[in-house]
Amino acid sequence: MKYALLIYGEEGSWDALSDDEREAEYRRYSEFGDWLRERGWNLGGEELASSSSATCVRVEGSRTESTDGPYAETKEQLGGFYLIECENLDQAIEAAARIPAASRGTIEVRPIVDHG
Repeated sequence: MKYALLIYGEEGSWDALSDDEREAEYRRYSEFGDWLRERGWNLGGEELASSSSATCVRVEGSRTESTDGPYAETKEQLGGFYLIECENLDQAIEAAARIPAASRGTIEVRPIVDHG
C-alpha cells in the first residue's frame, strides 16, 4: 500500500538551529532515507520551500484568483513529504516515527488512493 508521510513543523525552528545542528539534522534525514531504501519502501520525497513562498489558487466561476502565502495561518506548516510503499499502516507509522522532525512536529500518515 502507498502512503504519503507529510511533515509539519514550525518554520522558524529551522532558522534557530546552528550550522552544526542543521548538518546533524540533514545526516539524520540521509540515514532515514537509507533505512527506507533498505526496506524497498522509498518512492520519493522532497523538502518544501518556506510557506511564505507559496501561492494559493482558487477558481470561482470562470475567474482564477491567486494569493501569496500559505493557505492557512497555523503554527505548523507543511515542510516536506515522503512517498512510501509498504505492507500496511503499522509499517507506515513505523517509518513516520523515524522521520527526524517527528520529535518536534507532526507527521501525518495518509494512504494514497489507487484508482487503477
